[in-house]
Amino acid sequence: MFIRQTTAPLRFFRTTPALRCPYLPNRFETKLVTELGGPDALDLHDQLTDAGFRRSHHYVYKPLCGTCRACVPVRIPVATFTPSRSQRRTWRANQAVCGAVVPPMATSEQFSLFSRYVAARHGDGDMAEMDFDDYRAMIEESPVDTHLVELREDGRLVAACLTDWLGNGISAVYSFFEARLRRRALGVQIVLWLVEEAKRRGLPYVYLGYWIEGSGKMAYKALYQPLEALGAAGWEPFDPGSAEPCDP
Repeated sequence: MFIRQTTAPLRFFRTTPALRCPYLPNRFETKLVTELGGPDALDLHDQLTDAGFRRSHHYVYKPLCGTCRACVPVRIPVATFTPSRSQRRTWRANQAVCGAVVPPMATSEQFSLFSRYVAARHGDGDMAEMDFDDYRAMIEESPVDTHLVELREDGRLVAACLTDWLGNGISAVYSFFEARLRRRALGVQIVLWLVEEAKRRGLPYVYLGYWIEGSGKMAYKALYQPLEALGAAGWEPFDPGSAEPCDP
C-alpha cells in the first residue's frame, strides 16, 4: 500500500486485540489503527480513505485479520453509476422524502430513530448498548469535514447518514433509518441521495466502506453498479455477482 508523503509523518501506533468478527461466524478481527489530528488531518483522511481505511471518532482503521481478506473497500463512481430497475422504483416511491445536509450535532430525535433502527437490525451487537452520550460521541467527535444527511417526510425524520466530505467524494460512515418502513427501502434511498449530491457537487465517488464476502449484511453494496473495489492493483471495477437484493 502506498500513501504519499505529507508534511507530518503518519504513525500507525497499534493494532487492536483480536475480537469476535461481527460479520462472519467463527472468525476474529484485528484492525490497524491510527489517530487523525493536527493541520494535516484533512489531507491524511483523504489519502487513507483512498487507501481503504474507515473513520470512527478521531481514528481511522483498516482490517488486518491474518489470512482473512473478506473485507473489500468499495466505492461508487458516480459519473457512470446506473441505478437498477429496483433502485429507480425506490427513488420514485420516496419522492416525498427531502434530504438536507446538517451540522454533526446529535439530537434526541436522531437518537430515537437510531435506537429503533439498532434494536430492529442489530439488537445482538455492541451498538445496542449505546446511550445518548455514546451516540453524541459518534456523531460529534471528528477532526475532519463531517456532516449529517437527514431525510425527512412531512417534517418527520425517517433516515440519516453520518458522512465525511472528502476532496474526491463522500464517505458514508454510518446510516440508519425507520426500519418499520421496510417496503420504502430507505437504506437504498440514502445511497441514491448521496450519489445525486456527489454529482451536484462535482465529486467523483461515494465510498461505501467494506463489502464483505459471505456477509448478508454487506451484500447490498454490490448492487450499486458499476462499483469499484480496492485491490493489489488499485481501484478496479468490481461485480462479485453474489449479492442478495436487500435493504442495508
